[in-house]
Amino acid sequence: MANSIYRASILQSYSQLLFQPCLSNKHCVPKKTNLLCFASSQLNPARSEVSFCIGTHLIPHPNKVERGGEDAFFVSNFKGGVIAVADGVSGWAEQNVDPSLFSKELMANASSLVGNLEVNYDPQILIRKAHAATCSKGSATAIVAMLERNGTMKVASVGDCGLRVIRKGQIIFSTTPQEHYFDCPYQLSSELVGQTYLDAVVSSVELVEGDTIVMGSDGLFDNVFDGEIVSTLAAHSDVVEAAKALAKLASNHSLDSRFDSPYTIEARSKGLDVPFWKKILGMKLTGGKLDDITVIVGQVVSSAASPQPT
Repeated sequence: MANSIYRASILQSYSQLLFQPCLSNKHCVPKKTNLLCFASSQLNPARSEVSFCIGTHLIPHPNKVERGGEDAFFVSNFKGGVIAVADGVSGWAEQNVDPSLFSKELMANASSLVGNLEVNYDPQILIRKAHAATCSKGSATAIVAMLERNGTMKVASVGDCGLRVIRKGQIIFSTTPQEHYFDCPYQLSSELVGQTYLDAVVSSVELVEGDTIVMGSDGLFDNVFDGEIVSTLAAHSDVVEAAKALAKLASNHSLDSRFDSPYTIEARSKGLDVPFWKKILGMKLTGGKLDDITVIVGQVVSSAASPQPT
């Protein structure tokens, strides 16, 4: 979660969308853990097609449990699979705006537009159209990844939601956060001063069967080091359990005032630390970052071996 709107907000919002926009209360009820396996038809027997088998887990900020938090995400079985996370900027609450509304609507719009012909299975265009269709006041960071059946994954990201690709115990690809200054990430906004799809970092990664994808809001990456992500995946072969374990690890770190987290390490690098007299005593700024935590773990599997969702 960012604490500053670019010009006044941080967005985090929670909502779960499974293959359709969040149009009713039924679809907005938090479901903390899910397993979703996406299969594609075999069109080219000369090359095995792949798809995602996905587990998700969300833990809201301790002070936002009743509202489900302010993160939002969706998964889709279109083609090889689509995953996305949006993090509502919490600073909007200072203006009496619910920070979750923008991110939820943004993800609902993106979910409904996945198969749109104008989107052409391009995550940057999906962000453009979803943002243009969002009417709620607020802002959010966002990331979208779309897997082609041939193994090409296209990623577009605005802000500090993140994605890692792990292959044989090594991280082979990482997204890079975008920020104006510490704790104020790039964000899609209802205001003209925000960023647009043109500011997105766009990447393409060739995936193979057995690769694992970890996507999350900054509540994950601010509290969990990359090495911990790799070791947690090594201990949990099931994607649902892996997502749950990563979210719980992030939550535990966020509550630990003595943990030297990625967040506090970055803060110190930007000159934010304890008072000088505490430094003399050998003290330093430590602790995790309380936040909504969204984790999506996707395993790349052969489409022929991936069960159809029921």
